[in-house]
Amino acid sequence: MPGKKALMLLSGGLDSTIVLGLLKQQGVEVEAVHFTSLFCTCGGKEGGCGTAMKAAKQLDVKLHVVRKGDDYIELIKKPAHGYGSNMNPCIDCRIYSFKKAREVMDKIGASFIVTGEVLGQRPMSQRMDAMRLIEKEAGMEGLVVRPLSAQHLPESIPEKEGWVDRSKFLGISGRGRKEQIKLAEELNIKDYPCPAGGCLLTDPGFAVRLKDLLAHNKEASGRDLSLLKYGRRFRLSDDVLLLVGRNEGENGILETLRTGNEVLMGVKDVPGPNSLLLGKLTAEDVLFAASVTARFADVEDRSKPVKVWYKNGDGKEHAIEATCAEEKDYLAFRV
Repeated sequence: MPGKKALMLLSGGLDSTIVLGLLKQQGVEVEAVHFTSLFCTCGGKEGGCGTAMKAAKQLDVKLHVVRKGDDYIELIKKPAHGYGSNMNPCIDCRIYSFKKAREVMDKIGASFIVTGEVLGQRPMSQRMDAMRLIEKEAGMEGLVVRPLSAQHLPESIPEKEGWVDRSKFLGISGRGRKEQIKLAEELNIKDYPCPAGGCLLTDPGFAVRLKDLLAHNKEASGRDLSLLKYGRRFRLSDDVLLLVGRNEGENGILETLRTGNEVLMGVKDVPGPNSLLLGKLTAEDVLFAASVTARFADVEDRSKPVKVWYKNGDGKEHAIEATCAEEKDYLAFRV
C-alpha cells in the first residue's frame, strides 16, 4: 500500500474514534484535526475537547485543534443552505470544516481526509446528496473517505488507488450504534463517550435564544453569542437584556464578561444571583432588573424591600431597594 497520509476529522465521539482505530489497524499514516467553537458542549478546556484529546492519545495520533472563528459566526447568521430543525446549519458547517481540514491537510502533507460519518445518521448533512454537495462546495470531491458506510458509497480516490483497503470497511447506515459498539470492543477502544450531539445549535432552548438575538441584533458579535449560554435570559425591550445567574459558576462568568457601561448587580446580605443588564438603560430598567434579581435570591420575606447593589460604568458600587418581582411580572420577558 503506498504511503499516503490521511487527516482524520476527530470529534472524539464513538464513530470518529473507531474509524481512527480502523486506520491505525490498516497501518495508514494518520494525523487528526478537531474543531472547537462557541457552541461546543463537550466541556473541553483550552486546547480542545477532552474526549478528542483522549482518543488521540489512546490511539497515539497527533492532534491538531482548530477553533472556528469570526467567519464561522457570520456563517451561523446566514447559512447558504439553511438551518436544520433548530439553528443548526449542518451543511454549511460541514463545508466550512472540510475547507479548514483541507488547509491542515495541505500543511501536514496529507493526501485525503477521513470522517466518522454514517449514511443516514444525521438527517440534514449525512444524506447521499448532501455528502456529495458538501464535498463539491468544499473542493474535496473524491478525497473524503467514510469507512463506516463505505460499502454504500461510491469509491473515493484513496479507495480506488489502494491508499486504504476498502474491503475492510463497513456498510453501516441509519441511526443505530450496535455495530459501532461491537467494533469498538474488537479494536479495544474503551471509555468512549455516549453517542450524542455535541452542538448547542441543535438544542431547542438555545435555538430560541439565538433566534431572539439575531432578530434584535443582526451585528451580533462572538461575545453576544457566548452570552447566550449563561443565565436566565429576559428581553426587557428591543435593545435591553437581563441575564440572571443560575449558580455560582455563572455568577462568576457574568461578572467576568461584563464590559463598559453594562450593569452588574446582586443582593446584599443574602446568597443570590449576579445579574447582568445590557443595552440602552433607563432607571426603570435598573429597578425592574433589581426586583427580578431579588426574586431569585434566598430572601425569607418576599413582601419586604430587598437591598440590591449594582455597578455601572462609573466603577462605583451603588445601592437600591427593590421588592421581589412576581412571576407574572417577569415571565413575559423570559427568552
